[in-house]
Amino acid sequence: MTEETHKVKLYVYDLSHGMAKSMSQQFLGTQVDGIWHTSIVIDNKTEWYYGAGIQSAQPGKTHHGIPDKVVDLGETHVPEELIQEYLNEIRGEYTPDKYNLFDHNCNHFTQELSQFLTGKDIPVDISSLSQNVLATPFGQMLRPMLEQGMSGITQRQ
Repeated sequence: MTEETHKVKLYVYDLSHGMAKSMSQQFLGTQVDGIWHTSIVIDNKTEWYYGAGIQSAQPGKTHHGIPDKVVDLGETHVPEELIQEYLNEIRGEYTPDKYNLFDHNCNHFTQELSQFLTGKDIPVDISSLSQNVLATPFGQMLRPMLEQGMSGITQRQ
């Protein structure tokens, strides 16, 4: 009996559409290449992401459009049924009301799912983005406004 493998990819979208890359140094005092939204794609069949709860779509067909980058995370031997079971298990942790732009967002979800599927982390420049921004005085000042303003956008279905 052969073990089935599934390809796992990280789709990366820049929510700033290039503005972070061109303006972050000036405002934050540090370079930020993008405001990253991420999702996990399994076998180029299903794209899993978090915003208004755990959601899925055909790859590249979410409201975020075509990804800016695709990162190959490797392969998983976890059967599809077990993946579904796992997602159902963590669904309660990833509800719309638990979403937080800095502390509990799509990148936290993809980090957890990537670890489950492949044992690998998502790229550190993505997973550390929110903490890097908050480490700046400007990031601290903007935090309340950004959380308020972005919650409606990131939780859109």
